[in-house]
Amino acid sequence: MPSENKPLLVLVDGSSYLYRAFHALPPLTNRSGQPTGAVFGVVRMVRKLLEEQQPDRVAVVFDAKGKTFRHKLYKEYKANRPPMPEDLQVQIEPLHELIKALGIPLLSEPGVEADDVIGTLARHAIDKKYRVLISTGDKDLAQLVNDEITLINTMNNAHMNIDGVKEKYGISPEQFIDYLALMGDKSDNIPGVPGVGPKTASKWLQQFTDLAGVIDNASEIKGKIGEKLRNSIDQLPLSRELATIKCDVELNASLQELKRGKRDNRTLARLYQELDFTTWLDELDGVNELSDPLIDERTEYQVILTKQQLKAWAKKLKQANLIGFDTETDNLDYMQANLVGMSFAVNAGEAAYLPIAHDYPTAPKQLTLEEVLEEIGSILLNPNKGKVGHNLKYDQSVLAQHGVNLAGIQHDTMLQSYVFNSTASRHDLDTLCELHLGHKNIKFEEVAGKGVKQITFNQVSLDQAVDYAAEDADMTLQLHHFFWPQLEKLSKQSKLYQDIEIPMVSVLSRIERNGVLIDAQLLKKQSKQLSKKISKLEKQAHVIVGHPFNLDSPKQLQQILFEQLELPIIRKTPKGQPSTAEDVLQELAQDYELPQLILNYRSLKKLVSTYIDKLPQQVCPTTGRVHTSYHQAVASTGRLSSTDPNLQNIPIRTEEGRRIRQAFVAADQHVLLAADYSQIELRIMAHLSKDERLTAAFTQGEDVHAATAAEVFGIKLNDVTKEQRRAAKAINFGLIYGMSAFGLAKQLNIHRSAAQEYVDLYFDRYPRVKNYMDDTRKLAHQQGFVETLFGRRLYLPEIESRNAQRRQYAERTAINAPMQGTAADIIKRAMIAVDQWIAASDVDVKMIMQVHDELVFEVAQADIDKVIPEIIARMAAAASLAVPLEVDANVGANWDQAH
Repeated sequence: MPSENKPLLVLVDGSSYLYRAFHALPPLTNRSGQPTGAVFGVVRMVRKLLEEQQPDRVAVVFDAKGKTFRHKLYKEYKANRPPMPEDLQVQIEPLHELIKALGIPLLSEPGVEADDVIGTLARHAIDKKYRVLISTGDKDLAQLVNDEITLINTMNNAHMNIDGVKEKYGISPEQFIDYLALMGDKSDNIPGVPGVGPKTASKWLQQFTDLAGVIDNASEIKGKIGEKLRNSIDQLPLSRELATIKCDVELNASLQELKRGKRDNRTLARLYQELDFTTWLDELDGVNELSDPLIDERTEYQVILTKQQLKAWAKKLKQANLIGFDTETDNLDYMQANLVGMSFAVNAGEAAYLPIAHDYPTAPKQLTLEEVLEEIGSILLNPNKGKVGHNLKYDQSVLAQHGVNLAGIQHDTMLQSYVFNSTASRHDLDTLCELHLGHKNIKFEEVAGKGVKQITFNQVSLDQAVDYAAEDADMTLQLHHFFWPQLEKLSKQSKLYQDIEIPMVSVLSRIERNGVLIDAQLLKKQSKQLSKKISKLEKQAHVIVGHPFNLDSPKQLQQILFEQLELPIIRKTPKGQPSTAEDVLQELAQDYELPQLILNYRSLKKLVSTYIDKLPQQVCPTTGRVHTSYHQAVASTGRLSSTDPNLQNIPIRTEEGRRIRQAFVAADQHVLLAADYSQIELRIMAHLSKDERLTAAFTQGEDVHAATAAEVFGIKLNDVTKEQRRAAKAINFGLIYGMSAFGLAKQLNIHRSAAQEYVDLYFDRYPRVKNYMDDTRKLAHQQGFVETLFGRRLYLPEIESRNAQRRQYAERTAINAPMQGTAADIIKRAMIAVDQWIAASDVDVKMIMQVHDELVFEVAQADIDKVIPEIIARMAAAASLAVPLEVDANVGANWDQAH
């Protein structure tokens, strides 16, 4: 381990982070449309790294223009690499200028690559008794790791020392060059051995120590891969030389010169203004342009304890264009939470906390909720007084439980982040503030403690509560000022945010608070019945094996399946043990009895623990109903997810799953109405692909799976068998989810060649579907994202991955996401329309659940005939497609009957 007493040199691989920031972040631009995302990403990373590490010496290293010595060694070096995207090219100059203005040494040496400069500096530094931290996302630099050199990936904050290299790659840093030589590199066009990936290269080096050992023992390696190795032996020395980082470059800068200088605040101010980096520009306000680095002045937040203070803040709130708003409570469950206080912000750094219910022994006298509402109730209830919060659905639900109907929800920074880029990061306030504003928020644990000693917020002293609570409102307002200008530039995305996501906040709050009735006695009865089934399965398993064992123990299961019964090992765990994961057992279950029995056992136990025994415990004591939480900013495609309980995962195709749905019941004199979109994603595929035959099947009201079977098998519609329809259904849905012929063969239990024939026939009959998939794949590679019909973007950071598996997964996602995401947008639009109709009508109906493509309502029996056509009409009109949106609606005393 490097000695902490030695001085620290930090080397930043600027070229690595330049590309990563460009592909990982959305395409940020300034007001004039100039791309700025890569600049922002790299500078943010460098600032954060230097703040955390406080190095004695530092340099940011970039590749120089032109060819390097490697091109002389091998003319084809990097020959296949496409030119740098123009949107990235224009960001290099301002990035370099910014880094220099920050006083950070920047290096770029002609004739070599950034890696070579980093390697040379690292070796020099060790000789001068420094420890070295290399910040990079490039695995090639692992060859430099030793006792004094460590890597850090600032994108995910992962450190890598000698043990880290061994753990990740299965080899030592000394073997890494040979590892790279064997694998080659497609992006750099380093030959390597065709077909050799990380596992094979690591295995050979573990077995034969180094490249020379692999070459000497090439005759021992069997099969096609051995033949490929022997055919590649002549070019392996070249591959090794190309992969080796040069550590003896003659540099123009010495280690002593790599000292951070003073910042050029004039240049920084100009660049921040030009690039619209407003948060960083604000840091420069009031600072002498020639002064040393900025003084960190702590913001003083106010506490509101008197009516006079509240009146003064009420005046500020009335004058504010937008109010940053947050609540503090004593419980994360919105149905159980008591309101402890509210916080407000009107400008950056100008915020206050209004405590209401802090009740620790020495707590000062606070205003009551009644006194607060008397003064600012009209502000909270005013739909024209805009508020911005972070996850305002929770605040709205809590206030509603206290009789306050929060109005004027204009912005939500969680949803801004989510619409801006659903995959770039988590969307919690702390993460976003650190990521985009470079600000670390006070953590809840810092004021309330951890674990069993953690107190609720009403017990937190006001001295600590004020800064924590007011900061949330303040930083939410500041985060909004970061996000909103960026979103406004993306017209389709800002429209989706304003027309769908923001209205959904209040819709979901109402659905959650409506809740659903549960028949606890029925679940208790089911629990007993399933316990008997589970016990029976256990005994059957014991009989098959010949002795008792614990079906819940992966270790015992491994021994029985793979040692005692000697079943084939499908896959191993990271620790090298045979896997007993569900997909492995499913594959084994096709040929063996015990794996199928274990799958049945696991399925039943999960249903019992997750739903049957748990649902009665989740009934709210005040309403007698179960209240789930819907999440807008989790699934990358725009789909809603739910927790406590998770309503999305209750199986519908199994008898046991349907029986659980029987326990979701209607109140007296009411029924449940389930309205479900029919084959919505296939309809969206027909619309997006514009395929005539697929469109005709839907517009003519045909059974689309039977119609597909007739097309694929070249028969009349009336002659389609059940088996042919099943195959066509598998193809229809499989292609949407990017299923290969191999996957289809597995699902239909047919030979792969037969499955490939089905796929070929399908694309022959539906050529525009194939064209759409190919075009979407190409577009995803070109722009790094795909969009739904309503403009929701899904960024695909792995679309250019060197790892074929990750790249192919990104391509499958690119094809599926526009359909799944459009379906999500459509049902949200339907929910908003139906919610508006319910609010304006005098019928007794509540929207109580949303599950995938289905909406569930509780309706008075007397009103059901009025309600059904109104809901169907609004759901069918939620989007205008080339094919009709069909809605199936059914009624029942419970959810199973209504489905």
